[in-house]
Amino acid sequence: MNRRAFLQTLTGGLLAASLIAEAQPKTKTWRVGFLSGGGRSPDGAAPLPLRRALQDLGYIEPRDVVYESRWADGKQDRLPGLASELVRLHVDVIVTVGGPSTAAANQASPSIPVVMALVGDADGLGLIDSLARPGGHVTGVTDQSVDLSAKRLEIITEAVPRAARIAVLWNASDRGMTLRYQEVEKAAQRLHVAVQPLGVREPDDFAAAFSSMTASRPDALVMVTDALTLLNRQRVIDFALTHRIPAMYEAGPLVQDGGLMSYGANPDDNFRLAAGYVDRIFKGSSPSTLPVQRPGRYYLTINLKTAKALGLTIPPTLLLRADQVIE
Repeated sequence: MNRRAFLQTLTGGLLAASLIAEAQPKTKTWRVGFLSGGGRSPDGAAPLPLRRALQDLGYIEPRDVVYESRWADGKQDRLPGLASELVRLHVDVIVTVGGPSTAAANQASPSIPVVMALVGDADGLGLIDSLARPGGHVTGVTDQSVDLSAKRLEIITEAVPRAARIAVLWNASDRGMTLRYQEVEKAAQRLHVAVQPLGVREPDDFAAAFSSMTASRPDALVMVTDALTLLNRQRVIDFALTHRIPAMYEAGPLVQDGGLMSYGANPDDNFRLAAGYVDRIFKGSSPSTLPVQRPGRYYLTINLKTAKALGLTIPPTLLLRADQVIE
């Protein structure tokens, strides 16, 4: 083949390949919104477990998926505006953390699917019709936080057998958190312990809660976790340690931060489950027909270093049941 013939053949082949490529439909780049009532992540990105799970399902950034993330930094009144921002960005789905975030996303658009990742008692809060048939455009993962609150009280009283009064710290401006507090109250009656209620509504209220515990020291503390209490978690952990008050939290990361113990789902597991919902919605499933899941497992985490600092001996039976023991 001479040089002219070769160049003609090459040019023709490239032109044919270009025409074929143009004729093929381009792969859609999906836009995933993320909305949380909590604090902004250090890197400003959506949670890594969510992104990794979607990557494992074949969605490569930024070719197949891009993320738009918004955080309210504990200020619930900002959530409707942040949800509206995501709607204006034409996201295809909104992944949420917290009941208020889910409600805001649900109200911001009548059609954009909402996938719950870390939301408690979605059915009790009216975010879905039922677990089996959520209805509307909200689905995802929710745990039975109300029931778990009673279980957490049982565990902390097992760790501190002589406990007679348990302080409960919760965000009193959040209906979901108040439901959890009320369940602790009911469980306290069954366990024959008194409850010291410490409702907070903003960061400045924590000082009053600490003063109340200083004036009348409880035998143990249960902290209900939401965006407000989570943003102020180190203050609570440090106070409990300084005043030698055994405390129960809802998630393992708080025990990693120095808390005594926690009982709850692994947040990373929830984000991976949420990614599965996002994938199914992208493939054409309607949120209204996707049953809502409970987390597959709950973990008991105990920090023995903190127990030692508190002068507390954890019963061997409780240690044997622990999924993780930090020494």
